[in-house]
Amino acid sequence: MASSLNLLSEEQLLCPICLDTLNKPVSTPCGHNFCLSCLTSYWNNETVCQCPVCKETFERRPNLKVNTFISELASQFMLLQATDAHIWSPDQLKITSGSVVLCDICTDTRQEAVKSCLECLTSYCNVHVEPHHRAAGLKRHTLVDPLASLEDKICKEHNQLLTLFCRNDKVLLCGICASSHHASHGVVLVQRAYQEMKDLLGDAEAIVQQMIQERQQKVQAMKESVKQSKRETKDVIANAVQELTALVSEVQKSQTKFVKVIEEKQKAEEEEVDGFIGNIKQELTELQRTTVKLRELKETKDQFAFLQNFPHPSLLPHVRDLSSFRFNRHLEIQHIQKSLSSCVSQLQSLLNKFNTEVNESYVSNVATLRYLQQYDVNILLDPDTAHPLLILSEDRKQVRYSMGSGLWANQNMNPNTFTEHLAVLGQRGFLSRKFYFEVSVGQKTEWCLGVATASVQRRGALVRSPNSGLWAIWFLEDKFETFCCPGMTVFLGKVEKVGVFVDYDGGQISFYDVQTATLIYSFTECIFFEELYPYLNPCDNEYGSNLDPMVIVPVSHME
Repeated sequence: MASSLNLLSEEQLLCPICLDTLNKPVSTPCGHNFCLSCLTSYWNNETVCQCPVCKETFERRPNLKVNTFISELASQFMLLQATDAHIWSPDQLKITSGSVVLCDICTDTRQEAVKSCLECLTSYCNVHVEPHHRAAGLKRHTLVDPLASLEDKICKEHNQLLTLFCRNDKVLLCGICASSHHASHGVVLVQRAYQEMKDLLGDAEAIVQQMIQERQQKVQAMKESVKQSKRETKDVIANAVQELTALVSEVQKSQTKFVKVIEEKQKAEEEEVDGFIGNIKQELTELQRTTVKLRELKETKDQFAFLQNFPHPSLLPHVRDLSSFRFNRHLEIQHIQKSLSSCVSQLQSLLNKFNTEVNESYVSNVATLRYLQQYDVNILLDPDTAHPLLILSEDRKQVRYSMGSGLWANQNMNPNTFTEHLAVLGQRGFLSRKFYFEVSVGQKTEWCLGVATASVQRRGALVRSPNSGLWAIWFLEDKFETFCCPGMTVFLGKVEKVGVFVDYDGGQISFYDVQTATLIYSFTECIFFEELYPYLNPCDNEYGSNLDPMVIVPVSHME
């Protein structure tokens, strides 16, 4: 049987579809062999039932039966290949062993092994392997190139070399295991499985590197965005102040000019009226004299004297026409008032539009925060996790730092207790849902707030990295940074109350300034595998007096 197998090549026992060693081989009426699953899948996807190799068409789909002879032939061929000493190339042995294999017999200076015996489970140098070439009983043993930890590469049940790998169960097999318990599985040589797995790791590594690159680019883009936003905000404020100051200056100039023009106009009108009144008074005096003269003449009895003294050519003095002078100052004042009101109304409308546009972002943020607040949950702090220098309130809603001694370090503490970080977790964890809570930080100079996984490190310093299991913001005097990226400012200013929103399935954690409905920072594209617990760290007095507590407060829903 072995001699006949030696006449076969691996290509003769490969499935033409999957190009792997035949697994549950079946034969078509035209005489070609395929894996049962491969041929079944091929025919399921074709409208015409034909041979994938010669394209012979079958009117009726053949009833396929596993060819036991070919199946046994393929199994024996794989076993023969696996046990052949020549399959263990030096490069593959280096990969398998990972280091130089030393002789197990040498007692003084151990020499490098040149062979390992599968029956003896021992590795030999050139000197000590010699009996295996000379003694008749030892000649029947199987010698292979040196293998480290040889006992780990031998089947415990059949005492044969583990040369095969089951893709289905992900286990190493000897030839007997493969033919007896894994005959219907996808079994390949160790070298092939190793290469396949190595290729998979290579693909996974490439994906991970791409994810790292994408996140690094995202972080860099966010940094640049923050810098650009700061520059643009500064420029917008400067331009707005400059333009609005200029506008106020123009309004003040217009006001001064308006008052001056109105007052000068009023003065000119008054002077004109005073002149007119003076002229009228002169005309009244002249008319009164004329009246006296006319009365005297009217009383003259002497006809000759009356006619001689009768005025010529007119009885009346020369006076101006009163209808030629009109004083309509009140109408002009009313017109000016209407024009002024119209201009002020237009200016006020523009200012209102400006204020509306400025406040639109705030209104949008309020609506967002109001939506998130519907997921508020009741949070209680877990005293078993609190650092020994922290004090919790009786209702477990407050935590503050106390300046105690270091004697606690010698005490037996709960394994869940933080020993380095001045932190405490919430008693309740959350899995696959959305939740929201608010924390008052008052005027504290430093604090850290967020959520952590159940397995977050409690003993010793917690490394500030994206893989720490902690998603939190850290406030330092007047700026914010994330716990995982120290030194990178993500928000400027102080807040008194922080809202924390977690979308577990959506992979998002957001922090809001509740009073202004402003987003402080968001972690996005997160992947969670554990329950998430609220994390509070009131910090110490490094940046000044910082003994005020962090308080979990009832959610104040935005109106």
